[in-house]
Amino acid sequence: MRLTSKGRYAVMAMADLALHGGDERAVPLQEVARRQEISLSYLEQLFARMRRAGLVAGVRGPGGGYRLARGSSAITVAEIIASVNEPIKATRCDEESKKSCIGRSGRCIAHGLWQEMGDRIQMFLGSVSLADVLEQRFDGQARVAAE
Repeated sequence: MRLTSKGRYAVMAMADLALHGGDERAVPLQEVARRQEISLSYLEQLFARMRRAGLVAGVRGPGGGYRLARGSSAITVAEIIASVNEPIKATRCDEESKKSCIGRSGRCIAHGLWQEMGDRIQMFLGSVSLADVLEQRFDGQARVAAE
């Protein structure tokens, strides 16, 4: 399974937004782009999708930018990745199709393994909030993220 730059950059940008503004202060995308070394035009596309998904809110005018639509502990990594249309799955199958991973009807011999792995990854990412990312709480130990 491979996470593309779309999902990876969306999570990085949201963590940056949570760290530098959260749901209190709007942060200009130019600042996020500079700090995370992501193209501004690419970020604008990602934030448009995340805004439609209700994860961020745009603020117009002087001091404008984006802020989190909810607190960082209420937004999960799985939500962020899903909002930018990044599928989280380990199988090559199209679940809606009768074709299998190997192009015939039925499933490949290891389909159950890949399906379970994808499900566990989805559960893990659904259990990790932006606050967890900032505090590096993946193994039960909290560490504050470096700015």
